[in-house]
Amino acid sequence: MAKSASQTIYVLNGPNMNMLGTREPEKYGRATLAEVETLCRETAADFGLDLVFRQSNSEGELVDWIQEAHVNKAAGLIINPAGYTTTSIAILDALLAVQMPVIELHITNIHARESFRQNSYVSKAAKAVMAGFGVEGYALAITGLAGMIGAKADN
Repeated sequence: MAKSASQTIYVLNGPNMNMLGTREPEKYGRATLAEVETLCRETAADFGLDLVFRQSNSEGELVDWIQEAHVNKAAGLIINPAGYTTTSIAILDALLAVQMPVIELHITNIHARESFRQNSYVSKAAKAVMAGFGVEGYALAITGLAGMIGAKADN
């Protein structure tokens, strides 16, 4: 039996996240985006959730996917906006428009980095913010989102 849209969550990744594993590994670790996707799929499956996992270097494409999540009646959304964190009012507006639980996620602790990284537009639309846990933050964010939407772990 196919799962309903309400059992689907989106995990969206912004610019340069496709370079995980090779991009500044001292900050972002050595895990690749493919490994992060596997972690996310395994964690979502633990809660009986389907997962849409995507990455784009394009702001407009991220906005389109946020709107798609709404149209498809996704249960919630996790976004690592990366470089768009501090610049994208378009992503903020899209997140505010969709009226679903949103978790903002960062691999590093943006609050301990350069001052220009510390003002997030995305935070203004997020129910929660996860930062500084490395790629394990993705699993933690899915677990948190599952709790927000009432999904229970399959034991």
